[in-house]
Amino acid sequence: MDAKGSDDGLPRDEVIVDRLKAGDEAMFARLLDTWSRGLLRAARGYVSTHESAEDVVQETWLAVLRGVDRFEGRASLRTWVYRIMVNIAKTRGVKDSRTVPFADLAPDDGGPTVDPARFRGPGDPYPGHWKQAPAGWPSTDTEIERREVRSRIDHAVSDLPPRQRIVITLRDIEGYSSEEVCAILEISAANQRVLLHRARAAVRGRLEEYFSAQL
Repeated sequence: MDAKGSDDGLPRDEVIVDRLKAGDEAMFARLLDTWSRGLLRAARGYVSTHESAEDVVQETWLAVLRGVDRFEGRASLRTWVYRIMVNIAKTRGVKDSRTVPFADLAPDDGGPTVDPARFRGPGDPYPGHWKQAPAGWPSTDTEIERREVRSRIDHAVSDLPPRQRIVITLRDIEGYSSEEVCAILEISAANQRVLLHRARAAVRGRLEEYFSAQL
């Protein structure tokens, strides 16, 4: 994806910004339709209720309209909009006693993402290998089964620590690149990788428990 463009069917940033500055309501409505759902998902990681997240997104779009004349193109327009949302959500989250600013949260404890007891020990001929390979997950053939799996994933993500939840939401649910996530959250690439790895491992673990219970 072009750093100044988009992979969601929108025009290039320069075109969008020019249209917004000109008061193009159709262009603004198109942005709302394309990005609001992702903004809402990300905002939900900072605030205590869905309604608060909706308020954050609404405030974000108002701030975008007020500030678009100052957009300088140093980052992509989408990154700029998300940064606005994050700043608003942080403030709202603190007021809601939901969370503290992202950068102030304690780092993850660095513990193992999979129970070490599931691997062969140092005295084994194959140390570090699985004692027993994880069972394969059954296929989800019906819409009801697929909905249930999606619901399990949503619950698993919502139960993650805030830092992990926000990163996996942006990367795996909204499909943003690692570079965009680092820019939006202002974290290092290494930190982003660790948070994403731990989040994915936790969600996989929850799904493994669910599928094991179905066997």
